[in-house]
Amino acid sequence: MNIERSRFCINRKIAPSLTIEEFFQVVQKCGLNKVEIRNDMPSGKILDDLTPTQFNALAKQYHIEVVTINALYPFNLPSKREQVTKMAIEMLETAKAVGAKAVIMCPYNEPDSRSTAQRIGDTADSIQYFTALFAQYGIEGLVEPLGFPISSLRSFTFAGELIKAMASPFKLTLDTFHHHLAELPIQNYANTVDINQVGLVHLSGVEATRPVETLLDDDRIMLSPHDVMKTKEQVAEIEKLGYQGIYAFEPFASSLADWTASDIEKAINESIDYICN
Repeated sequence: MNIERSRFCINRKIAPSLTIEEFFQVVQKCGLNKVEIRNDMPSGKILDDLTPTQFNALAKQYHIEVVTINALYPFNLPSKREQVTKMAIEMLETAKAVGAKAVIMCPYNEPDSRSTAQRIGDTADSIQYFTALFAQYGIEGLVEPLGFPISSLRSFTFAGELIKAMASPFKLTLDTFHHHLAELPIQNYANTVDINQVGLVHLSGVEATRPVETLLDDDRIMLSPHDVMKTKEQVAEIEKLGYQGIYAFEPFASSLADWTASDIEKAINESIDYICN
């Protein structure tokens, strides 16, 4: 596939053992300039111990563009609305300070006593509520359905329908791991994805051969020909639908904590080569 290298982005989840500056250095060495930063790294802070001014100086030095901040969780659980609103305000203010275009929003993904109807109603209400809050900051919201069986919002298709029903400008993050878990088979891509609603695509690979419903974030690595998620094939379908946006690598495996900067650089380059060749 002929995908311009400038369309690839690196999620900081790939580099839990690196400082922000070391992470930026790796991204630059790969010939890339787009990153996603997070609020769930070992420091527990979006910018670690850097001020926005210090962070922006590093971003300028390494020619880095911040695409998103991950992730507002659980955005669709009204019982935690006060706590999540405080988190959202912090993320939105940080996004404004560092020039991030969007904030990723993830649904509740834990044991849930609510009925299906209540989960749907709460998600619709939450989309409406956070649409108004995000509008105050001029930051885009990207809802990311999680395909795990326990998730309160699994389906990309249904999430898109809720966003439309609420007349929200929010878009969706299409995560190829979660889409595989929730929207099989791959042949239905044209029926399950409104490409105009896709604001970002997350990429990761899985080589574990366990049943799909047992797969976890810790199984998510970078891409190779052994990927059972058929991520490369998913990207081909996304491209066929006319997507022209960004692909962000987002592996989650705990083994990444042992990776050096050179390990990360090698994995990024090999994954891009695998997709594009």
